[in-house]
Amino acid sequence: MAFASHNSKNGLHASRLDRPLSVNSMKSLASSPTALTPTSTRPKSAAPGSSSVQRRNGTGAQKSGKDDSGVSGRVRVAVRLRPRNAEELAADADFADCVELLPELKRLKLRKNNWDCETYQFDEVLTETASQKRVYEVVAKPVVESVLEGYNGTVMAYGQTGTGKTFTLGRLGEEDCADRGIMVRAMEDILADISPEHDTLTVSYLQLYMETVQDLLAPERDNIAIVEDPKTGDVSLPGTTLVELKDQKSFLELLQTGEANRFASNTKLNTESSRSHALLLVNVKRSAKNKQEKDFVIHNENGNSVHVSKGHRVPTIRKSKLLIVDLAGSERVDKSGHEGHQLEEAKAINLSLTSLGKCINALAENSPHVPTRDSKLTRLLRDSFGGTARTSLIITIGPSPRHRGETSSTILFGQRAMKVENMVKLKEEFDYKSLCRRLEAELDKLIADNERQAQAIFDGEEDMERKLEEAGTRVAEAESKVAAALEVISKEKQRQQKELVEMMQNLQIERAHRERLELELRENVQDLQDKKKKQIYAENEKHQKEIRDILEQHQQEIKDVQTRLANECGQRERLEKELHEANICLQQSKEILEPENIHKEELSDLKQMLEKECELRQQAERELDAFKREEKKLTNGITEKNDIGEIWVLKKRLEQELLEREKLEDEIKSLKQQLLQVHVDAEERSRTIGKGSSARSSGGSNSTISLHTPSNMKDTINGQRATIAKLFEQVGLQKILSLLESEDVDVRVHAVKVVANLAAEEVNQEKIVEAGGLGSLLTLLQSSEDETIRRVAAGAIANLAMNETNQELIMAQGGIGLLARTADDAEDPQTLRMVAGAIANLCGNDKLQIKLREEGGIRALLGMVRSRHADVLAQVARGIANFAKCESRGAAQGYRTGRSLLIEDGALPWIVANANNEASSIRRHIELALCHLAQHEVNAKDVVSGGALWELIRISRECSREDIRSLAQRTLNASPTFQAELRRLHVTY
Repeated sequence: MAFASHNSKNGLHASRLDRPLSVNSMKSLASSPTALTPTSTRPKSAAPGSSSVQRRNGTGAQKSGKDDSGVSGRVRVAVRLRPRNAEELAADADFADCVELLPELKRLKLRKNNWDCETYQFDEVLTETASQKRVYEVVAKPVVESVLEGYNGTVMAYGQTGTGKTFTLGRLGEEDCADRGIMVRAMEDILADISPEHDTLTVSYLQLYMETVQDLLAPERDNIAIVEDPKTGDVSLPGTTLVELKDQKSFLELLQTGEANRFASNTKLNTESSRSHALLLVNVKRSAKNKQEKDFVIHNENGNSVHVSKGHRVPTIRKSKLLIVDLAGSERVDKSGHEGHQLEEAKAINLSLTSLGKCINALAENSPHVPTRDSKLTRLLRDSFGGTARTSLIITIGPSPRHRGETSSTILFGQRAMKVENMVKLKEEFDYKSLCRRLEAELDKLIADNERQAQAIFDGEEDMERKLEEAGTRVAEAESKVAAALEVISKEKQRQQKELVEMMQNLQIERAHRERLELELRENVQDLQDKKKKQIYAENEKHQKEIRDILEQHQQEIKDVQTRLANECGQRERLEKELHEANICLQQSKEILEPENIHKEELSDLKQMLEKECELRQQAERELDAFKREEKKLTNGITEKNDIGEIWVLKKRLEQELLEREKLEDEIKSLKQQLLQVHVDAEERSRTIGKGSSARSSGGSNSTISLHTPSNMKDTINGQRATIAKLFEQVGLQKILSLLESEDVDVRVHAVKVVANLAAEEVNQEKIVEAGGLGSLLTLLQSSEDETIRRVAAGAIANLAMNETNQELIMAQGGIGLLARTADDAEDPQTLRMVAGAIANLCGNDKLQIKLREEGGIRALLGMVRSRHADVLAQVARGIANFAKCESRGAAQGYRTGRSLLIEDGALPWIVANANNEASSIRRHIELALCHLAQHEVNAKDVVSGGALWELIRISRECSREDIRSLAQRTLNASPTFQAELRRLHVTY
């Protein structure tokens, strides 16, 4: 920043040299303001034809190696803790402070909870007992000393409202001199160091209220304009009041006047809360001492150098400024309770502080663009952060754990400010009028010398013109010879170009002829191949038809034999069942005999019944043995019976077997009804869920397919599960699994649905796998042609695939190949959803990734996007996210190298195309997958070339999920390839 002075003293005018002097302008030095700037500053470039001024110091500025652009100086940041006030002592008596200071290590710990904290390093850490004098000496005194030496300086206080910013900076110390703030102490040191006879000290006191700059010393000036120099970028305030100070008393009166005009109000957080940003601007103008005599060289437009005599001592002045800024406190509306006009004031304060934070963030990150024009505060502080001033920042915090969020924000602001680098420059200028008077004599002498040199140049020019005429004659002769040679060369070139055109035409004719011959050859070869294929196809069809006929004949014979064997086996099972029931009855009879109060008559009856049961059992055993012998005879092919009595006995037995078969059929019908009831309950639950929720989404890396239910359907689910559990207890898992092999399609459909619902419970999964249910489901998926069976079987496999052990079993039994083939054959969206869910669960296993890809799992997953059904695409996106997450984890742990298998299989274009899908379930998984792919540096080039970098930037800005947005930002920051591409495209995020 720069402020213009509206008064001059003793006719002394000083200004910064923006352009070097020329010889022709030396005569006007006495009437126009011009300055010679020493080597502390130099322009970036000089316009063509302009003159320049150099300081001669024996070896020259270029040879000395000194950097004239300034010295780099980081912003120094100190933190000060306010002691607890009466309200906090009462409200937070049972809670510890949220911060812990370590002043000897210059560190601060911010407690997150009772067992975790974050540590921050600062330049100075001031406890609640630190005195105002110590605060001034460590924070502001180095800046004040730099200002007295000729450098610009800034001291600024930042923090939450009520944490002691105004106390630290603007305390007057009227009641207790030890309480004097930085403003008062700084002015004491400045007044003690300057000389009233030779130095000038002026002060302005301003406030920034509701984005308007107001003069606290002249309240009627309530909208002062900010003016920027288009060449140097310095900021000035032409309408401010400049007060020249001679003593400390006048300065205290000035501060009292300004504080009386400053806006303040009573809030819930502070009884005297400042509602504006206060800026105290102190301008110091001093004469430089102990200046050595300097020799200057002035270059004119003709390139001649003119030396200024060494005996001239150039008067030098140093103009510096000290800016002390008391920022209004940051505050949250819900805590301060602002309403009406106070709410508008809070908005203006927070807006300007937010703009300041953005500028500091940009400077800390070396951003090519710093938004200084977003607020008047940032425009006024342009020189303090990233400029030429030496800046010292003190952040004030409170101990209360209720304001931990504001305390953390203040600490992070200070941490970012410590990263800002300023180029501190010495503000030194020359008194140009004195210099002009001393140079007038030299100028007259130089003019005389210049006239003599001009005459010598005129004589030399006449001689040169004569020599030029002679040279022109020789050049004309040479040009005529060159023109003749060029004409010959041009004719030769035209002839060669004509020959080249003819050769190109002949070559094109030959090429067309060759292409025609190749086309005819390919057509002939294709005709021969087609004829050969048709002949081979006809022969194959003939052989295959003969083979089918033979196979059908053998299959019919095998089927007849199997039917007979099945009938005989059914009879044997019935007899074994009767035997088992007889044993149960016998056991029950024995248990009935145990009580002692049974009468003897009843005991005898029971004994008789027991004897009858034993006889029946023996008879059943004999019949069973006879049946086994008969079965053996039938198996061996003995079909002819010579004895009519044996035929009659077999006939009776067949009738009994028919009766038993009817009983078994009744039992099967009963099981069918139970299975049908389970299916009806499941469909009612699905319809209810469909009414309660318009869309389904799959969540987590291993999700259960079709079994997520809203909370309002808890009773329906409990009834469904109770029915399945009752069926499970009555029938048994082995019996239910055996029904998967039934010849009746409806039985298989109901059975596989029951297994799928059982598999949804984690407690049943191990039992199903141990009983061979996984193998049965895979077999059913491979052999069945019914779409419902395939869909439900795939859903059951997906539920089993939630367990890591089951995932390895599925892979070992070829499950991924079956799922891939099912995905290729199926067209039903629900079947594809189940298959995609199963593969998605398998994608979450780190150990199976290579095998999963080799057996076509990734290819099948990408192939299912042809359905374009939202549920299918959601499962595909979840599988890709699981696979990318495992790859990212493997790369981070070091056992995974090389490009992503997803990128090699062509998944990246689909990911980019659907990264901004309207369905949140699809978009969330794809965003997560893209972030994980981009984390591995070896994939960075593919991400950039595939257009995924722009989607990654969008995710880092617009993603609704905080964790995914943070992951995208970390990925962009960590990748050198992404950073280089963003710099090349001049993109910020």
